[in-house]
Amino acid sequence: MDTFTAIKERRSVKHFDPNHKMSDTEINTLLEAAALSPTAFNAQHWRFVIVEDKDLREQLKKAAWGQAQVTDASLLIVLCADKNAWAKSPQRYWKNASKEVQDYLVPAMAGYYTDKERVQQDECMRSCGIAAQTLMLATKSMGYDSCPMDGFDFDKAAEIIRLPEDHVISMFVAVGKALQAANVRGGQLALDEIVIKNHF
Repeated sequence: MDTFTAIKERRSVKHFDPNHKMSDTEINTLLEAAALSPTAFNAQHWRFVIVEDKDLREQLKKAAWGQAQVTDASLLIVLCADKNAWAKSPQRYWKNASKEVQDYLVPAMAGYYTDKERVQQDECMRSCGIAAQTLMLATKSMGYDSCPMDGFDFDKAAEIIRLPEDHVISMFVAVGKALQAANVRGGQLALDEIVIKNHF
């Protein structure tokens, strides 16, 4: 599917076929695409928690106030990020780069993130947002639908998936076969309202 078509046709679907199963190949294709998403300093701090266990899905559904897509989607991803990925063997993020590049970027990561909790948190959310959009567009191009979700109890979800202390949850992304189309778009703002040239 053409990229612009995928962008136009991607919608947040709420009703998925609970009987549809995605193949391991399809799931890996989606995750491999998401893993190509850009991150600052190539830190790749997103973590894709694939929840397959039915009981855990039910627990997450309760934490999401009963939203059916949590259990009915073929694939449920809890999109998380490691806030301290920048400090965990950072040389591996640049293993294929020249020594000159490695010698510059690896120390630069420490300078950018050390003792800057807000920067660490913000970068996690930016990177997860980019990865989520990659996932959703790849999903649409494969003939599936998706739903990004932040309507859930983040603390409860963290407890259910045993989220490490130095990680954060960004959102859920549900993927599957739509049982019914999304509603008509509520209304897009005109470009002249959202595009600002040079300054406000």
